Amino acid sequence: MAFLQVENLAKSYPGNDAPVFENVNFTIDKGEFVCIIGHSGCGKTTILNALAGLETASDGNLTMDGREVIGPGLDRGVVFQSHALMPWMSVIDNVKFGVRSRWPDWSKAQIEAQAAQYLEMVGLGHALHKKPSMLSGGMKQRVGIARAFAIQPKMLLLDEPFGALDALTRGTIQDELLKIVQATAQTVFMITHDVDEAILLSDRILLMSNGPRARIAEIVEVTLPRSRTRHDMHHDPRFYRIRNHLVDFLVSRSKDPKAAGEIHPPVVRPGEDEPGTTSLAA
Repeated sequence: MAFLQVENLAKSYPGNDAPVFENVNFTIDKGEFVCIIGHSGCGKTTILNALAGLETASDGNLTMDGREVIGPGLDRGVVFQSHALMPWMSVIDNVKFGVRSRWPDWSKAQIEAQAAQYLEMVGLGHALHKKPSMLSGGMKQRVGIARAFAIQPKMLLLDEPFGALDALTRGTIQDELLKIVQATAQTVFMITHDVDEAILLSDRILLMSNGPRARIAEIVEVTLPRSRTRHDMHHDPRFYRIRNHLVDFLVSRSKDPKAAGEIHPPVVRPGEDEPGTTSLAA
């Protein structure tokens, strides 16, 4: 069984004739980085909230590490687009709050060391005792990422965490996130609207058709070397095959009712020598 198993997930709201999404099926292996892309209204954030245990699906099953997901837990770390820091606490105290909840029997010194270690990893070792109001937007997001990593979750859930950042800051934090994920072998599920970001970070990309009745229409395997960087991937012809495939889906095929026709989406490897070759998912 896969580390994360999502089976026939659906979400409906009272008063709506059709579900936002239905028959959503996918898996994530341990240590895998998966991004999900789709137009607004297809239910991406609702799926992430269901994985976090913050929202209940109308139908379907969610299983992580052999256990059903039925509510929030410290085995999952969440980073939202807004940093959600406690403004009256210092940077390190914001991170320590999560660490203390995760390991209530730890000493003050252990909690302090754990929080400081992950703040160092995101480049904030010099700002441990600053308040959030003294930080830039990018620095605040780094604190949120450090807080999520510091509890050593089994899975990290990212809801467009870089969406509000400028391009330069975004690129810097992407690089830092890649380093931490590779160093910790973290399992990640991430929502993004940025095609290039998805290709850079992920092993696979889930493409959602438009809602209502949205589904996972395709699963795109990123065939670039895992050691890729923002600089070198743009020199690889496979990058453009993958990018063109994603853009074509978002511009044209996501609107096609046929895009949501299959319960088990096909796996696509557009970075291969014969772009567009598909095979049905196992």
